[in-house]
Amino acid sequence: MRINADFTKRVAVHFDDTPWVPSPAAGVERKMLDRIGAEVARATTIVRFAPGSSFTAHTHDGGEEYFVLDGVFQDEDGDFPVGSYVRNPPTSRHTPAARDGATILVKLHQFDPEDRQLVQIDTTKAGEEPLHLFRDAREEVRLLTWGPGEEVSLDAPGGAEVFVLEGAYRESGEDFARWDWLRLPPGGTFEATAGPDGARIWMKTGHLAEMLNI
Repeated sequence: MRINADFTKRVAVHFDDTPWVPSPAAGVERKMLDRIGAEVARATTIVRFAPGSSFTAHTHDGGEEYFVLDGVFQDEDGDFPVGSYVRNPPTSRHTPAARDGATILVKLHQFDPEDRQLVQIDTTKAGEEPLHLFRDAREEVRLLTWGPGEEVSLDAPGGAEVFVLEGAYRESGEDFARWDWLRLPPGGTFEATAGPDGARIWMKTGHLAEMLNI
């Protein structure tokens, strides 16, 4: 399966315009943002867990990165409420579940194979933004807050992903609202204006240059 797999192109996926697709696990649905592969895939996905749903225990050979958008996500390490940012590195293993339901933004099979750093951050308790969630030689992950009408300019030599947590912005004549996703190719530029209520953004940069060889 290949969804938005040409990393030389700008891609936008709007939450309200994208259907939920059932997963192999009962009660778990997803909106696929990009994907290369079948069930074991390099993938960026919004995943919704119905109350009481879960996956069986599994190992993330290529790592797992997620941000909790709604509800409470759970595994052997405990409860991860809205605003939790987690990186489970390659070779990590867990049994994900959502007793009362949850929605997450998740990225799979996108780590450096040698990465072994576990990250667990409750961003609601982590101080003012911009907030650096993760940074290494190949990528940076941040939370950003833009004020009403703020103009934002960004060069993305290694590509970028921009996900709206709250609020809205306009970029290249296109409006982005809550849980909308934009991917810019390596060498792209981002010129946007925040909406009248501002915007809160999850942004990942620098990690897509390697995809040009696929």
